[in-house]
Amino acid sequence: MAGVVLLCMFINTFFLSRFYMWDKEKLLKRVNEQIYEATLNSGLTSENFKNTINEISRANNLSLVIVDENSDILFSTINVERDMEFTLLGYILGKSDQPGSPRIVEETDDYVIRRTPGPRGNQGESLELFGRYDSGISVLMRIPVSSIKESSGFANKFFIYVGFIGTVIGAVIIWIVTSRMTKPIMELNDISKRMVGLDFDARYTGNHKNEIGLLGDNMNRLSESLEKTISELKSANLELQKDIEKKEHLDEMRMEFISNVSHELKTPIAIIQGYAEGLKEGISDDPESINYYCDVIMDESAKMNSMVKQFLNLNQLEFGGETINLERFDLTEMIVNYLGSAGVLAQQEGITVEFDDSQHLCAWGDEYKAEEVLTNYFSNAIHHCLPGADGVKLIRISYEHVDNNVRINVFNTGNNIPDESIDRLWEKFYKVDKARTREYGGSGVGLSIVKAIQESLGKSYGVANVEGGVVFWFELEER
Repeated sequence: MAGVVLLCMFINTFFLSRFYMWDKEKLLKRVNEQIYEATLNSGLTSENFKNTINEISRANNLSLVIVDENSDILFSTINVERDMEFTLLGYILGKSDQPGSPRIVEETDDYVIRRTPGPRGNQGESLELFGRYDSGISVLMRIPVSSIKESSGFANKFFIYVGFIGTVIGAVIIWIVTSRMTKPIMELNDISKRMVGLDFDARYTGNHKNEIGLLGDNMNRLSESLEKTISELKSANLELQKDIEKKEHLDEMRMEFISNVSHELKTPIAIIQGYAEGLKEGISDDPESINYYCDVIMDESAKMNSMVKQFLNLNQLEFGGETINLERFDLTEMIVNYLGSAGVLAQQEGITVEFDDSQHLCAWGDEYKAEEVLTNYFSNAIHHCLPGADGVKLIRISYEHVDNNVRINVFNTGNNIPDESIDRLWEKFYKVDKARTREYGGSGVGLSIVKAIQESLGKSYGVANVEGGVVFWFELEER
């Protein structure tokens, strides 16, 4: 704005006077044409002509006088000074009494335009047109132009004041308008920076209906779309990571399983091989010794068969190959039936089995899996049962209600389990007393099978040292 003001001042100083003179020259020539046309149709004395010329005269401070071939005045404007008549006569006679030296601006066969100085040089300077027509009519027009330089200086001073005020006001208006435009742009800039940092909570809140508003709405939609896409990618990545970890875990379990199975089968295979080689080489001809060798081979083969079945069962449970059939069954009846067949083993070891079957209790679960858990607990109890303080070997099966579940406890008299072994009992192939486990042919996977079954059902299990022995327990949903 300041530049525009300065440019206007420059143009005003150097070009206003020229433009003013050019405009006045056009005015003189236009009036001269109107007068010439009026002479052709004898309209100089008409009221319409007089009114038109007087109107132009008042609007442009034009002085005009027209004389005929006898130098009689035909028409003059009301502001004509007396000296114009003498000046016109001087021009007609080829003489001029104007002070100074007039400067011809334009000259033709019909008229001459001069710039004539005033009595005090440029003060009172005027622009004159003298015309003489074929009909003998002469005309002199004069417009004062001495005030143009004064007007130019005044206009420049006015431009300075108005320009300064206009610049200040314009600057304030521009600041307000641009602030309204740049504020939402800066807001969008901040949002874009936050989006670069994967922060998609930022939203454009402006209510503009213009291009900035449309850009803000599009950025909001872009932010939502990116947030949704990245969330989906993170979820997919998490699932992929879980799958990879699961696969790695399964591979580790397979390797561990193969290693442990190989280790567990190595001993019975070596025993069978040794006794079979002895029989083949005829190491003894005694039928009793031969029968003993065969019994050992059959016993070790039975242990291997049982061990392999347990391994396969555990493998199916851990790798999800076993189907769980949930149903409501008579828990008391299941325990009574099991003790009917397994109780003989306890009697052979001189163990007393206690179970109160007067309370018939039902539970939800897989009856076959529940019996398998009970079998592992009961077998463990038989193998580790020792006489109590009263000298009696005892296994007691009992119920306990815990929230909506029923807890089945299997207690046996004997030594407590060492504290450092309590948490490791559920690991595959872990044995507290390896010599004793080998004695009854344990593989160390029975409790791992219990763990796998209970975790597949989402139910709890555990072991605790109690006074006089150890209790193993597992839970089933009661209702």
